[in-house]
Parts: sequence; C-alpha cells; structure tokens
Amino acid sequence: MNMPATADSVLPARDRVQHYWKGLHVPIIATWSHETVIHPQVIRASYRGVWGIGYIDELEVADRRHGALWVRRAVARGKGVPALAGVHPMRQRQAMGHLLCQVCGNSTFDEHWQLWGERHLFLMRALEPGQVISEGETTDSPPVCLSCALESVETCPHIRQGWTAALVKDARPWGVAGVLHDPATLQPEMSPQKRLIERPFGHEEYAWINAARELVQLEGVTPVGLHELDAEARSAGIKITIASTDGG
Repeated sequence: MNMPATADSVLPARDRVQHYWKGLHVPIIATWSHETVIHPQVIRASYRGVWGIGYIDELEVADRRHGALWVRRAVARGKGVPALAGVHPMRQRQAMGHLLCQVCGNSTFDEHWQLWGERHLFLMRALEPGQVISEGETTDSPPVCLSCALESVETCPHIRQGWTAALVKDARPWGVAGVLHDPATLQPEMSPQKRLIERPFGHEEYAWINAARELVQLEGVTPVGLHELDAEARSAGIKITIASTDGG
C-alpha cells in the first residue's frame, strides 16, 4: 500500500519539535505570543474571474488556498508564551490538509489507521453530556493520534471537562471559517457572538472571507471510546509512539 505523505515531508524539523508549557503538551497548531497577526491592506480584487478581497501585496502561493484569501500570521513556534486554545492558521491548514495529528504533528496514516480499517481518529470538546460526532458534521479540528488523544483527555484543560471521539473514514474539504468583509466598504463583519463565520466552497460570500481555518466534512463516522481503542491496539501488539520533546 502506498502511504500518504508523512509529517517529515510536510512540516520542517523545527515545527515537529514537541514543546511543553508548565507540564502541558503544547499542540502543533497552537499559537505563541511572538506569532503576531500581520495586517496588510485589504483591497477589492478579482481572483480567477471571481471578485472578492485580496491583499495589495498578495502572493498567491502564500496567501491563497482553494481560492480563499488567508490571514497572515508570523511563524515563531516555541517563542514567547503559548495560547493552548489558540489556532495558528498555517499549521491548522497543514494539519487538516495532510491529516496530521493536531498535537504532535505526526501523520495519522499510521498503524492505528490500518488497524481501524483506514480510518482517522477525531477528538472534540463535548459541549453537553452525551454529545457525539455525527455523520456529515463539519469541523475545523484536525485529527489526533491515539497517544495524543489519551494524553489530551487527561491533561488538556479544554478537553478533559468533556469530550467526544469518533473514527472517520473520510474528511472532505468543505470550506473555510474566517472574517467576512463587506463587499461595498471592505470593512470586517463579525457575527453577534464574535465567532468566525463559516462558508462552503461556492458560496456567494466565500471570496469575501479572510480565512483563518480550513473546514472539512466528516464521512463514515463511528463514535468510539478511547480506552477501548487503546485496549484493541495493545491486543494487536501496536505500541503507542511517544513524540520526542524539547526538554522544556
């Protein structure tokens, strides 16, 4: 079987170093205080025949993906203080696009993926008891490897309060989440809850979004328990791989 690209061929070595802060594992996709947001001038622009927003000094290879204009943010992982719940747009996009673990950055096309019938593990915060990941649900949360999932439910302050997990056969690109800009004034528009606005590919407002997250739609969803997956892996003789640390 030809395996997809590994983390080694996607993320540079500096981005695969594991960082810890006050005993907590800092996810690959988390932001750091030195990773400031960059605010280039936004203009009205036509991209491949579709009018929307652009940057006055836009570089297509860096600023565009699937036609959407992406937020610019400095890359300085490990510098300063981490925001454990923060999400770096570039690393989130890399993790989602290549199905890398959002915590350690390793590929989730691993031995567990094979054991689970070529399915990926997704772990999300449960907002209410009994919540499950449903068929066709959209998410901006990349997959996780089993070792990082087990660690997260024990130590992550955002996950251990309540979580839900599922094995997923396919995570199809769906759209983006970001800040919508008014076509007439080019001023940013926030939702009443000040949340990022989600738009699918082809939506009339898609080109007016300054994207900060890539969204996928989950297909072939089976809710699971993490400890049952762990027991199954151990019975199959698969060892959990612990990512190397930076000693911090």
